[in-house]
Formats: sequence, structure tokens, C-alpha cells
Amino acid sequence: MTAFFSRLLLCFALLGGLGALAVEARQEAQTIKISRFSGKPLPRFESLRYSAVHGRQGPNLDHPILWRYEREGLPMLVVRETHGWRRVRDPDGDEVWMQARMLSANRTALITRDVELKRRPGVDSPARARLKPGVIVELGECDQGWCEIEIGRDNGWVAKSDLWGAEIATGKL
Repeated sequence: MTAFFSRLLLCFALLGGLGALAVEARQEAQTIKISRFSGKPLPRFESLRYSAVHGRQGPNLDHPILWRYEREGLPMLVVRETHGWRRVRDPDGDEVWMQARMLSANRTALITRDVELKRRPGVDSPARARLKPGVIVELGECDQGWCEIEIGRDNGWVAKSDLWGAEIATGKL
């Protein structure tokens, strides 16, 4: 009889553990939402389409301009949407509203510190070039902590941790 209760208790413990895993999976799945305005996931990265874009306090032209961004291709994290407007977070953490047409789906990233552009992913790979903080690069595929990037006619690999615009952290959204 004691063996029966021990087995029963073990079954309940296993089922409870599986239930906790299911809850964690549901919570992780809820961090990405699909916008009813664009049909795209939120949050997501996009980039500035033009070399002069206004960031406003609210989602219409009547709101005051808070920032004037003058870097075509600068990655922006889209965190909210309304019809024709996007609330974006810039690399400094400031949030403003922009007209949706001012953003492009082209994936770019911003170099965050002095780095070497590697020939292949990996610390031991030879360097092709040195990149300074603030350089905007075209972002390719990322795998195992490394991202393929292109800048001008050069391409190579940079650690994902040295890029802003490669990974969406939803913890503070």
C-alpha cells in the first residue's frame, strides 16, 4: 500500500512540473503580440527610411516634435502602433511617435563599441576591419551569438552583444 501512495505522489509531482512548464511556455508566447494595425509582431525592429525624421510626443501632427533624427537607416524598436503611427524606442532609450511611412522594414543594427569585423563567426577568426561605435550596418542572419553584417562592400561577423538592433528584449515593454 505504501508503494502505491509513493507512486501516486510521484505522478502528481511529475504532472505539477509539466503544468509549470506549460505556464512558462504560455508566458513566453505572450511576449510577442501581433498588431491589429499592421499585422506585424510587436515589438520589432525597423529602420529610419529618410535622413530627417521627426519624433513627436503623440500620434498626430498636432503634437510637438521632441526629436529630429538625422540618420537614415538608424534602427528603431517599434513598441506600439496606431493607424499610420508607430511608437518607437531609439538606441538611447527615448520613445517618440513617428509616422509609419518614415520607417522601413530593412534590418539594420548599430555598433555599440569598438569591434573587429570577423571573417567567420568566432573569437579566433581573423579580422577584416575595425568598426567604431555608432556605425550603422545592414543586419543579416544571427546564430549562436554572432550576426552577419554588411557595411558598404565589406561583410563579416560581429558578436550579437555588440549590436543594438539585433535582439529584442521585451522585459521592459
